[in-house]
Amino acid sequence: MPHLLSYPSAASIAVSTTSVAPYTGKHHYLYPLLSRLAPLLPPSEFSFHRVCTLFSYAGRRSISCIAMADRDTVTGTRTSIRSNVARKQALISLSDKQDLDILGRGLQELGYSIISTGGTAKALEQAGITVIKVEEVTSFQEMLDGRVKTLHPNIHGGILARRDHDHHMKALNDRGIGTFDIVVVNLYPFYEKVTSSSGVTFEDGIENIDIGGHTLIRAAAKNHMDVLVVVDPKDYSSLIEFLRRKEDNQQFRRELAWKAFQHATSFDSAVSEWLWKQTSQGKFPPSLTMPLTMKSTLRYGENPHQKAAFYNDTCLSVVNAGGIGTAIQHHGKEMSYNNYLDADAAWNCVSEFQRPTCVVVKHANPCGVASREDILNAYRLAVKADPVSAFGGIVAFNTIIDEDLAKEIREFRNPTDGETRMFYEIVVAPNYTEKGLEILRGKSKNLRILEAKKTEKGIFSLRQVCGGWLAQDSDELVPDDIEFKVKSDRSPQENELSDAQFAWLCAKHVKSNAIVIAKNSCMLGMGSGQPNRLESLRIAFRKAGDEAKGAALASDAFFPFAWNDAVEEACRNGIGVIAEPGGSIRDGDVVDCCNKYGVSLLFTDVRHFRH
Repeated sequence: MPHLLSYPSAASIAVSTTSVAPYTGKHHYLYPLLSRLAPLLPPSEFSFHRVCTLFSYAGRRSISCIAMADRDTVTGTRTSIRSNVARKQALISLSDKQDLDILGRGLQELGYSIISTGGTAKALEQAGITVIKVEEVTSFQEMLDGRVKTLHPNIHGGILARRDHDHHMKALNDRGIGTFDIVVVNLYPFYEKVTSSSGVTFEDGIENIDIGGHTLIRAAAKNHMDVLVVVDPKDYSSLIEFLRRKEDNQQFRRELAWKAFQHATSFDSAVSEWLWKQTSQGKFPPSLTMPLTMKSTLRYGENPHQKAAFYNDTCLSVVNAGGIGTAIQHHGKEMSYNNYLDADAAWNCVSEFQRPTCVVVKHANPCGVASREDILNAYRLAVKADPVSAFGGIVAFNTIIDEDLAKEIREFRNPTDGETRMFYEIVVAPNYTEKGLEILRGKSKNLRILEAKKTEKGIFSLRQVCGGWLAQDSDELVPDDIEFKVKSDRSPQENELSDAQFAWLCAKHVKSNAIVIAKNSCMLGMGSGQPNRLESLRIAFRKAGDEAKGAALASDAFFPFAWNDAVEEACRNGIGVIAEPGGSIRDGDVVDCCNKYGVSLLFTDVRHFRH
């Protein structure tokens, strides 16, 4: 009757090319068989590795131990073994076992033998799917707590061999190694482990660095012309359909290979970032790899002739860090390239304020900002600051939008004519009541309604230039972090100091050269993006009008000139207090000019350029 054969480890038995050493271990019943095999095979064909491999596969196929009387019989047995080894084979080793049963049944129905490891093999068996465990292929039990499991020539030889290279196939045939047609692997949950809210020890982080799976993925992806490699459960159905069609689509194979390398690269990027943080050698590593995952293609870029897409940043440093990139869209048209930029500017600005605040943004500049305990009043004042610019802009709040605020957003009329309903591209807030969301949805089918989490501090800021990237800390200073030093003879009143701080915080979010005029925690006017500071100042005064008298003025950088220039013009227009960084060689002229007109002057020692 047939015997199921297994073979002891290399340390347990020694085989020469002409004879077999006596063996009395638990596999002693193999000794007579090996003794009869040795003289029947030429020396080049008989080795421990070869016999071990043949018996491993023969064991699974129930090869008879009886019919071995002569060379022809032995040759016939070897041919039979090789025939079985040449069967279609799929290797599956998964950390994420989503839809594993569907994949296993699909492959089994198509006639594939499934080789698998540990937990994956157990899950397949529980699903009623026949599995060959990887140690039966390698004749080698896993070791070092699972660190060495699939790192074996019987596995990687079967993956890496090129089918169109005769010498590759001969090498496999000489060693009784079968080929793998499919490799399905995904990696340890390293990313999830090291970003867990409960934290992770250094040792646990190290143990979640995948080696075997990573090697399988790269090997299969390299040899994708012969081996299909799958790392994403979403591709299981496409794989099965591809196999059923029996077509040679190299494009499909290349796409899977690309995805495999990308999967491995993203994993390595997370490991690299995490290890760098363990070294405490500074914020800027000598090299960076940024893992980005496409969230969506966009209708177009900044202009209709430019194609565009949005990518989520999956760096460890931005996990749960909030911001527009991870916002939930509850309603409206798909986000555009410019929508993302404007919404980001609005959300970053409104998130800086402690009191209930509304910010209106147009072309990435805040054109209206107001803080009030009554958020409805803050909204009206923010729009009033520049209703022309606010129309078609983005409106952001740092408070929940309830039914009353939603009605106000929906019904509020343009202050310029009192009739036209205000139109917005986007509304963004940290939360909405159910009724508030329902009302806003009724304003327009196109209105994009975003729910965003406040952006955390400490985020690495990157910006692309042609041929490189600029990296810096985010500008996170707020008025409480700095000292507003009085440089003039006249000290500001308490309300004037508060207005100066409010204007300074607004100016931080305005494109340079930036001037902001504010009073009573409300922006009255701003000038932005002008090549000279005087022109920005004049634009701000034109928007503020008569309300500028007694107000605060903030500048993102120092004034290079005072007399017959921006500072004197501001003083003549009735400004009560000026806040600026200082640092000009003509700071003395600025002080003298403010003293002449009785204006309070505050130096912050902090510049807020924004390009």
